[in-house]
Amino acid sequence: MKRFIQGSDRAQGILLPAQLDDYVTDENPVRVIDVFVDELDLATLGFKGVTPADTGRPAYHPADLLKLYIYGYLNRIQSSRRLEREAQRNIELMWLTSRLMPDFKTIANFRKDNGVGIRNVCRQFVLLCRNLDLFTQQLIAIDGSKFKAVNNRDRNFTKAKVRARLQQIEESIERYLSMLETFDRTEPAEAPAKTVRLQDKITRLKEQMQALKEVEARLPNAPDGQISLTDPDARSMATSGRGTGMVGYNVQTAVDTTHHLIVAHEVTNIGNDRSQLANMSEQAREATGIEKLAVVADRGYFSGEEVLACDQAGITAYVPKPLTSGAKADGRFGKQDFVYMPDRDEYRCPAGHSMTRRFATVEHGLTLHAYATPECRRCLLKAQCTTGPERRIKRWEHEAVIDAMQERLSKAPEQMRSRRQTVEHPFGTLKSWMGATHFLTKTLDRVRTEMSLHVLAYNFKRLLSIMGAELVMKLARA
Repeated sequence: MKRFIQGSDRAQGILLPAQLDDYVTDENPVRVIDVFVDELDLATLGFKGVTPADTGRPAYHPADLLKLYIYGYLNRIQSSRRLEREAQRNIELMWLTSRLMPDFKTIANFRKDNGVGIRNVCRQFVLLCRNLDLFTQQLIAIDGSKFKAVNNRDRNFTKAKVRARLQQIEESIERYLSMLETFDRTEPAEAPAKTVRLQDKITRLKEQMQALKEVEARLPNAPDGQISLTDPDARSMATSGRGTGMVGYNVQTAVDTTHHLIVAHEVTNIGNDRSQLANMSEQAREATGIEKLAVVADRGYFSGEEVLACDQAGITAYVPKPLTSGAKADGRFGKQDFVYMPDRDEYRCPAGHSMTRRFATVEHGLTLHAYATPECRRCLLKAQCTTGPERRIKRWEHEAVIDAMQERLSKAPEQMRSRRQTVEHPFGTLKSWMGATHFLTKTLDRVRTEMSLHVLAYNFKRLLSIMGAELVMKLARA
């Protein structure tokens, strides 16, 4: 094998044995993990087992297991069994954990028992980024995405799903019974074997029917009309694709538009984003320390109450209003065709008539003012406007806040483009790291812990890319 690079002889002795430190370069991310974890006050952050027990077998220090998990999520090794194997053969992990090799059960129990501490470490890393003055702009992009849970779609039940499945089973049983009657009349040679198979199928279907009826009896007591058998907190959620959906969780993120760092995140099992704007905005402001914060989100976050809450908290929101109108869909004038005149507290209809305030009503907890005009009955455009005696326009008592937001957005349309360029990339990256199954843990509390590890790993890589390992270690020690 001449003219090829030759390796060392496996049987060659070494006079001075190599040290683990020789195999880990100064710029290796494991050195940053080591410095970052060593600078943390784990007891204050809420980790268990920081103080050793007086009796019994000595335990692993939480810092060593935390380093193991951060390395694992940085390198797309989330499974406790895979981490166990890596600790036994990976030189970087041997250096990081000082050759400790915990078993998979110990590794898994650490993540299960220290959810609060791990989530606080994620917040602590964001605080480190804040101290490094990385959050210079006042704009934060907010978005949500659906992540798969450890729960198959066939193991999630709603009232409609149970009814549809019961109907399918009944039809299958009727079809098999009809086939049995045919065999009795015709008596073919293979009838005995087929009869046994069909009877077995009918027995299994009846067992499934009984199980479904038990689930159906539990559904009225379910808080949101859903039951998931594998992960009780997972919920069926619609996705962007038509006729598609998944059983999982809704992950919310607030991302800095300058360096694309995730400053705040939340995991919920609510399928829509309408109630998340104010909550995520407050979390982002607390994390970044920016008092006059501006947030931008897509139409799924539009809610009058949420926009009002942001306005009252001093947060500037940019959320486009959904263009949904039953009248517009039927070819008639929509509410956007009526112009509000704030100085006179009136609307001007497409025909030029003034619509004055008539009465107030409360719908879904919101106080609405109704506007109308007596000119509707003899208006030439009535057929294009309403099918009733007169057209009424309802206006929320705090509609001025919505109008001001829409005016801001019309003057700064680039905000929505900035949102897409900022917040979509982290979700794509995280889902690529997590693989096809997404979450590995069950129940909302443990899924939140797992998501915090993913967010911590993402921010870790972003910071290393922005500043470099050597500078991050120097600043972390300061």
